[in-house]
Amino acid sequence: MGGIFGCVSEQCAKDLFYGTDYHSHLGTENAGLAIFGADGFGNTIHSISQAQFKSRFVDDYKTMQGDMGIGAIDDESPQPLLIRSKFGTYALAATGLITNKDDLARKFLREGASFSEMAGGGVNSVELVAKLINRGDDIVDGILRMQNAIEGSVCLLLMNAEGIYAARDRYGRFPLSIGKEIRPDGSSPGFAAATEASSFPNLGYELIRSLGPGEIVRLDRGGVRTEHPAGEERHVCAFLWIYTGDPASVYEGISVENARERCGRAMARGDEVEADLVAGIPDSGVGHAIGYAMESGLPYRRPLVKYTPGYGRSYTPPSQDIRDIVATMKLNPVRDVIHGSRMVICDDSIVRGTQLKNYTIRKLWDNGAKELHIRPACPPLMFPCRYASSTRSVAELAAHRAIRALDGETTGNFEEYLDHRTARYRSMVEWIRRDLNVTSLKYITIEKMIEAIGLPEEQLCLYCWRGR
Repeated sequence: MGGIFGCVSEQCAKDLFYGTDYHSHLGTENAGLAIFGADGFGNTIHSISQAQFKSRFVDDYKTMQGDMGIGAIDDESPQPLLIRSKFGTYALAATGLITNKDDLARKFLREGASFSEMAGGGVNSVELVAKLINRGDDIVDGILRMQNAIEGSVCLLLMNAEGIYAARDRYGRFPLSIGKEIRPDGSSPGFAAATEASSFPNLGYELIRSLGPGEIVRLDRGGVRTEHPAGEERHVCAFLWIYTGDPASVYEGISVENARERCGRAMARGDEVEADLVAGIPDSGVGHAIGYAMESGLPYRRPLVKYTPGYGRSYTPPSQDIRDIVATMKLNPVRDVIHGSRMVICDDSIVRGTQLKNYTIRKLWDNGAKELHIRPACPPLMFPCRYASSTRSVAELAAHRAIRALDGETTGNFEEYLDHRTARYRSMVEWIRRDLNVTSLKYITIEKMIEAIGLPEEQLCLYCWRGR
């Protein structure tokens, strides 16, 4: 997972610095800024695995001069990169996952190409994207050829002397929005493109619209111009509204926070559990818990408080050791709220289940919880995402550990486990409940989740749950 931000503005450096920082919740490894001005291109890249974005870049951005810039937060590839090509020099930032990256890289190497940028010992995905683009007749043609060549999903910002090209992935799995600077004096406004629309308001931009699937636009000093129209086929990642998206963002016209509240309401309806309070695991479970509390009438309280200044998301770091440290340190228990309470705990999902079991649930029991009723806001995750750098292995998933324990080695036919009305599904959930050591466990159904999001089912990517 990652995020990108770009802008054309008189105060570009400031907007670029703060706009990119609004994406720092998405990835925790690398970040970078690139700017274009009278002196040409400049870029800076730092690791943010052990430091906040602002502390790494605050000195850099103050020296940047220019009126166009792009930035990136990424959990794999250092970027933005400066590329010298037949189209001239450009800066490139990209987010997503290329599942056939190794095959494409080997093909380039056989043809005599070389790669200079390395990421974790392998090819930098952004450099690979650049090489694919450079095979086009022009930049737009190159972006289209790149999207057709890759397996996976890539959104990008490409900045040259003419402007910033913003391109959404071919099926719109991940967001890319356009903002316009608010200028009460009537002067020419600036424009911005971002993964997270929540980056716009505090910088003085208003959301114009989301780019459509495969759409390419160019932002420059004159405005926003469509370079390639949107396609009709759309498969937006449902997990954006459940977990990965910023609560203040809007995708496809649908508020993330409102969708999470609707999920919580849906979980509460028909849930007959008796409890003293509802809580959400910070931060992504909070919206779901608020919705549950509104529907159920139970009070919303905070038995766990996140130490916000020091720690981001514990799901995104690439190694289990780092995830465990973040999960241990970031949540502080409030014993006076926990002790003796029967609690409904809402979370966005159960992926691996290790953090929930070993750090969150254990803290609640150790501080005197009487009952723990876990309510995830999406069905059991059954398949690793093929389009973003998140869970990469079936073996990691809690649902598959349950299936292996119940049935041994499986043949890959999970149909009965996908249907919440079957005995196999119920036995899988019961195994996970016992493994987590909680009083009860009840997942939302996929039908209720889709309804809460508010997009037609055929416009959502549901691969994590259905494998197709």
